[in-house]
Amino acid sequence: MFIISQNWYELLKDEFEKPYYKKLEKFLEQEYKTKIIYPVPEKVFNSINHVKYEDVKVVIIGQDPYHEPNQAHGLSFSVENGVQLPPSLVNIFKEIKNEYGYQNINGNLTNWVKQGVLLLNSVLTVQKGHANSHKGMGWENLTQKIIDLLNQREKPIVFLLWGSCAQKIGANINTQKHYVLKTVHPSPLSAYGGFFGCEHFKKTNQFLLSHGQKEIDWHT
Repeated sequence: MFIISQNWYELLKDEFEKPYYKKLEKFLEQEYKTKIIYPVPEKVFNSINHVKYEDVKVVIIGQDPYHEPNQAHGLSFSVENGVQLPPSLVNIFKEIKNEYGYQNINGNLTNWVKQGVLLLNSVLTVQKGHANSHKGMGWENLTQKIIDLLNQREKPIVFLLWGSCAQKIGANINTQKHYVLKTVHPSPLSAYGGFFGCEHFKKTNQFLLSHGQKEIDWHT
């Protein structure tokens, strides 16, 4: 039903045979037939299709896709070109400006992905206009497996865990090997409770440089 790169398919193929995923597939097949679901099927796995397992340098975990037209394209917090910035992304860009001084205006974060940033939602699909409508249907098992696989890597990764949902998924990350940064979600409801001023983007780059990796250019 979905397109997935060979690199990640080899790592996840056992998951695709498990009962929870077979049940999820049947559910989604009906959902796509009868409702408007985001993103379109060929973009559901964009987060992992555009960065190989061995190339991941940073992981940013979101909740579920944006649920309004022309927004979701398979990358957490990112929107299609030319789309008005959602409030959480506005706040992410505010923090980047606070740290680096420049203002991003393009909400498509593909440039980050090309540099090794995995933008992964906990749930990979959503019904139009209904946030969290596919929560608890099985996606969480697969995305937890992705995080667990990354946690097994020897080469260190920076995990940015914003809000309780992301922190739950990242609860078992090996902090002796990887770098975990936690704060509140960048939503307007919580951003002033610690997201602004967290300096996660600078701290990420400092860690990468200290481990012989190229820093991320946070321009979009």
